[in-house]
Amino acid sequence: MNGALVTYAVDDRVGIITLNRPEKLNAITVELKRTLVERFHEADRDPATAVVVLRAEGRSFCAGYDIAPSPARAARRHNALAWHASLSDDVALEMTPWDMKKPVIASVQGHCLGGGCELAMMCDLTIAADDALFGEPEIRFSNVGPALVMPFIIGLKRARELLYLGDPIDAQAALAYGMVNRVVPRADLQSATMKLARRLALISPEALAGTKLAINRGADAAGFRNAIRAGLDVLAPVYAAATEVGTKFDEIREKQGLGAALRWRASQFAE
Repeated sequence: MNGALVTYAVDDRVGIITLNRPEKLNAITVELKRTLVERFHEADRDPATAVVVLRAEGRSFCAGYDIAPSPARAARRHNALAWHASLSDDVALEMTPWDMKKPVIASVQGHCLGGGCELAMMCDLTIAADDALFGEPEIRFSNVGPALVMPFIIGLKRARELLYLGDPIDAQAALAYGMVNRVVPRADLQSATMKLARRLALISPEALAGTKLAINRGADAAGFRNAIRAGLDVLAPVYAAATEVGTKFDEIREKQGLGAALRWRASQFAE
């Protein structure tokens, strides 16, 4: 594996996109986001493949967006329009596998949180290791994932509980909720993913593309894309708002680091 943040390789009829920032649990930075979108487009254009796998190096698939202090983040403080522009880029990334012609299989291990969870839900199929942990914890520090795809995947009641509380669920719960298609032992994740991808690659690419487009058009007719856009418009001001919890979280993050801020908030939910 080279030093690129995201890599692309071909194995027979399967294109493999790999997140390669394992030391940070593949948290999404501006550069990783840009590169991942490029690799998605490259994979979709590649005439040698019929199916795409999205996987990750290291112990976790993706811990979400990197929320460590940065000049760009500081510049958006209390600026709803700046937050809307930034979150629009995030939604564009997450919608990319949805909009691709080829089916995309997410292969998930370890943490699959925040934007990582939304990204996996936007993929056509998801196969999870038994150690995978899914959730969107952002609400605990006054943020919310802008691509509100979860209600469409697992239903309103379950989505409300997960999104309101920020609690994670394990792979078996995600399977029961319909968030993932299959759960396999961690040691078998790569082989099970490739077995599924190769089987899917036996199907006519034209039939796969047509079926995906028909399903997506049906979802759009039911309001999916408008709901995603509405969620973005509603939630951008939340990121700009000076809430009590958000202000305290930011103060600790800037003075003591992100880890300290996360521990401070997590301690309040300990049973």
